This record gives sequence, C-alpha cells and structure tokens, in this order.
Amino acid sequence: MASTQVHLSWRSSGLLAPSEIQALQVLTILVLSPLVSGVIAHLEARVQGRRGPRLLQPYYDLAKLFAKETLAPTGASWVFVAGPLVAFACYLTVPLLIPVLTAYPLPLGYMGDILGGGFILALASFALAVSAAASGGPYAQLGSSRAMTFGALIEPSILFVTFTVALVTGTDLPYAEAAAARASLAHAVEPAHLLAAVAFFLVVLNDTGRIPVETHSSTLELGMIDEARTLEHSGPLLALMRWGAAMKQLLLYVLLLNVFSAPWGLAGSRQASAVVIACVALFGKSVGVGAVFALIDNSFSKLRLFKITEFMSASLAISILAVLVREIGGG
Repeated sequence: MASTQVHLSWRSSGLLAPSEIQALQVLTILVLSPLVSGVIAHLEARVQGRRGPRLLQPYYDLAKLFAKETLAPTGASWVFVAGPLVAFACYLTVPLLIPVLTAYPLPLGYMGDILGGGFILALASFALAVSAAASGGPYAQLGSSRAMTFGALIEPSILFVTFTVALVTGTDLPYAEAAAARASLAHAVEPAHLLAAVAFFLVVLNDTGRIPVETHSSTLELGMIDEARTLEHSGPLLALMRWGAAMKQLLLYVLLLNVFSAPWGLAGSRQASAVVIACVALFGKSVGVGAVFALIDNSFSKLRLFKITEFMSASLAISILAVLVREIGGG
C-alpha cells in the first residue's frame, strides 16, 4: 500500500520513478539509434551531392529483415545463431550504466564503471566475431579475424583514456566523471582531459567503421572489417546485427559526449519534461557529432589495411601522452 501511494504521488507531481527513467534510457538507445543512423546517412549523401535515403529508412530496413526467413550455412553451429542475440543483449545492458538522459545516477548507475561498460561492448564484439567465424564463410571469417586483431589495438587506448579521466576527476564511474566535468570548467579544459577526449574520438572513429579506417557502407571488398562479419547472416539475425551496430554507434556517441566532452543537457530532476528535453538534447548532440564523422568520412581516402595499425598507434600515443601530462605536467 505504501509503495502504491508513493507511486501515485510521483504521478500527481509529474515525477518519474527512477526505475522508469532507467527503462527510458534503454528504450531511448533502442528506438533512437536507427533514427540517428538514418539522419547521418542522409547528411552524408547530401555532402556527396546525392539525394540520399529517407530519414526513417533504417526502420523500414529492419522491418523488412524481421519479416524474412533466417537461413544458416550448412555446418554452422548454434554459435552462429547465439552470437547476434548475445551482442544485442550487451548493447541493451550498457545504457543501464552510463548517463544517457540524467545527470544523477540511477539505481543501476553504480553497478559498473567505464571499464565494465567497455568489457560489455568487447563481449558483444567477440560474440559477433565468433558467430561470423562459425558460419564457415571465408569473407566472414576474414572480417572476424581483422576485427579481433584491430580490437586488440583499441583496448590499450581505452584503458589509458580511462586512467586519464580517472586521474582528472578522481573516479572512473561514468556519472561521477560527467558530474566532475559539469561542476568545474577547469576539469573539462585541462590538457590531459582534452588529450584523452581526442584519443577517445579516434577510438570512436575506428569503432564506428568510418574512414580513414573502413568504408562502412561499401560493397564487398578486401578492406571490409565489420561489414564482412554480416555477410552470412540473413533475416532477423541480420536485423539484430544491424540494429545492434546502430545502438553501438549511439552508445559510443553518448560516452564521447555525456562523459568525456559535453556532459550538458542532461536532466537534473525526475520531471517528465526534463527527461524529454534531455532526450531531444541527446539526439541533437548525436546528430552533430555524427555529421562531423560523416564530413571526415567524405574528406579523406581510406587507409590501406596495414596502415590501420599506425592510426590506432596514434590514438594510443595520445592517450599515453594524456597520462604523462597529468602526472608530470600537473594536468
């Protein structure tokens, strides 16, 4: 009876329960991610002088794929089917740990730090790689091998970025890092923090399959990495992989914006209007950073495959420099 009365009082005052906001964070990533991808694809086409797809085209593509039949290659094991499901579940878990809509921690906000979220994203990538390898297709296996190889170069950069931000803010919890950056402009403009943000920007550029690393929307070619892992999947499994890729992109944007670079526009209260404004602000910021990535995507030629290691080495060097600047130069 008491819990019911509290729930009714929240309703009457226009407040949302913390558990409801927690669910809204997951729902925001789930529903908004295809729209963000559609807007970015449309902007990218405009930059190239094309009309481009409709803004809602990703939703139509997902609906069409879910209506199709799932086909598995001969000899494929259960891992082929389980991989996309595990990856999709991982992408639904990360929004519980990071500040998607609120500036204050939600019930599960302190259940994991930045490294924990990184491990969950790495598990999703591993599940997709194993699923692609289990298909037996040569191009899928090639893309899976490349993804794991280059992923090993990304992880040290993420570790050093996390160390840098933890040294600057005193914690590696996403909500606390965002709060420290909002509370003091000095934290946000420290050289160490800026270098860490640049290093993470390069990591996001790589993880979202953008040039100079990969042509994310290309047809079959030897330089494909992430796209090659989906060649043997079809129907609902392919829909989950594409939907998961859009969710991963938006999650990385959230980490870059709401934790490292621009943790503003988040809801400071449980008012429904504040949460809605935070959702609109997230969409605007995500489209803005996506437009920057699209501009980069269309301004540079793709690197040769063996040059990708140099690109990621630059990210690692910047992240290490951020730690040195913080420890030796005093920030």
